[in-house]
Amino acid sequence: YLISRKLVTSHQLQQALALSRKTKKSVDFILLESFKIKKEDLGKSLSLFYACPFKAYDSELDTPSELIRNLKKPFLLNALWVPMSWSKEGVDVLIDNPRDLTKTDQMKALLKTAKINFSVGIKEDIEEFISRFFHEKKLDDSKANKSMTESLDLIPDIAFDEEESIEEDEEVTEESSEVVKLVDQVLIAAYRKKASDVHVEAAPGAQCTTIRFRLDGVCQDYMKIPLAMAKGILSRIKVMARLDIAERRLSQDGKIKFRRKGIPPFELRVATIPTTGGYEDAVLRILGKAGAISLEALDLTDRNLKIMKRLIAQPYGLILVVGPTGSGKTTTLHSALAHINKPDVKIWTAEDPVEVTQVGLRQVEVKPQIGYTFARIMRSFLRADPDVIMVGEMRDNETTAIAIEASLTGHLVFSTLHTNSATETVARLLDMGFNPVNFSDAFLGVLAQRLIRRLCEKCRKPYHPSKDEFEEIVCEYGSDSFDATGIKYWPDLTLYRPQACDECSGTGYKGRLAIHEMLDGTKEIKRMIRKQASPENLLQKASQQGMTRLNQDGILKVFKGFTSMTEVRRVCIQ
Repeated sequence: YLISRKLVTSHQLQQALALSRKTKKSVDFILLESFKIKKEDLGKSLSLFYACPFKAYDSELDTPSELIRNLKKPFLLNALWVPMSWSKEGVDVLIDNPRDLTKTDQMKALLKTAKINFSVGIKEDIEEFISRFFHEKKLDDSKANKSMTESLDLIPDIAFDEEESIEEDEEVTEESSEVVKLVDQVLIAAYRKKASDVHVEAAPGAQCTTIRFRLDGVCQDYMKIPLAMAKGILSRIKVMARLDIAERRLSQDGKIKFRRKGIPPFELRVATIPTTGGYEDAVLRILGKAGAISLEALDLTDRNLKIMKRLIAQPYGLILVVGPTGSGKTTTLHSALAHINKPDVKIWTAEDPVEVTQVGLRQVEVKPQIGYTFARIMRSFLRADPDVIMVGEMRDNETTAIAIEASLTGHLVFSTLHTNSATETVARLLDMGFNPVNFSDAFLGVLAQRLIRRLCEKCRKPYHPSKDEFEEIVCEYGSDSFDATGIKYWPDLTLYRPQACDECSGTGYKGRLAIHEMLDGTKEIKRMIRKQASPENLLQKASQQGMTRLNQDGILKVFKGFTSMTEVRRVCIQ
């Protein structure tokens, strides 16, 4: 391959072989270092020869502690293979020669699985993987709590396709080793794939239980298991979340603190819901790490970021972040709070539940089952000397009234609301019967947002849009407003469309970004609120003042190459 592409000559190959024998380095390494062959080209040649993917060294790859637990570092360095990860398709192994049958027989016996997916790599990369994995494993072992009885002996040889081995009337309990290992394996896989939710769904009609992950806001099938394991899996999840395993008729909520070797500890919020046939579904939300991201990392435009920083610097008033469930409202609020979180500012938050924790914030969790509601917590806050109050959601008139009252009496109040747009939020609050004069005095601004998937930077494909496609985008943005963007149709105009690669699991997207709509509470806007102007009139005035609507902000990010028009249309109401 290298010779046919004229990347190296036969003479150079002979030189590389001689240097390899002399320096005890691999021929691949010599070609890379001495003859400046690109690793992508070398990887392509190895991939074609061995008919399997090439894998280069990646310092960010997680250590597969559960796979290397029973393996020895000197043995792997001598054998030149190392397990990389596992999934329902089997164990992924990196090896220098996938055709060496002696090695493949060894690894099947040691890894206790017949399902092995090979990748080829160069000797030095494999050695570097082995050294890092065992170094990190040693650190993990030294930090492990010897008295922790919760840590389980995970092995990667769960039979994912053994439906025939379980009889229909044979029910597996939560204490079965298969169930314990399977649940742990699913949660570890979800964490490593950066899933936000895990859905466990029993389907009596299909005689199987489906497990789905929500990746970048979209549900994807992960695996299917026998229906006989459904109740055992649900009971195991309930035990981990400290719920009542005997109660199958009512919904339950709980939390799991998940600690296993090889991955950082993380928490999951659990909700179980009874379904037909006497079964239950479970949804597990993987909670984010402590701390908030910066305002600058929220993908706000320069105008919106400038307005947001000005609003949160005000001494009192009401700031709202709106959008549907799962649109990142809480993340945005915590970023705003982190920006003003200083020792001289007292900040109280009421949340249901507390998902993001920050040092310096006094955070309270709502418990409606004992009457500890948002409204009751808000009243307590007003007696607790606050400077800033964040209420997770204004669900009812009482909570909203207290929030408006607090913002009028010298407190900066943050909250969220489930509305579709910034101007609709104002109309919704006025329709609830609040005094428009009081509300306009309290109102500082409202930020509407959505989350859309980000194109995978490794495989996104550039293309030149046709004139018709460009005109369609202009029409969606608004012909009158588009001229202000300065974007013109010209031969070098480039957009991007999704492809598929291993990095993005074949979806074409990896990660998410936010699109926004910021309504600034200017004097003109407040005057219109007092007169109870319609959302259409508020939108017209706000647009004249520079506000971009949600789909307009999304289109601007399409032209920057961050996402695709398909994604913008998926989340924005036209």
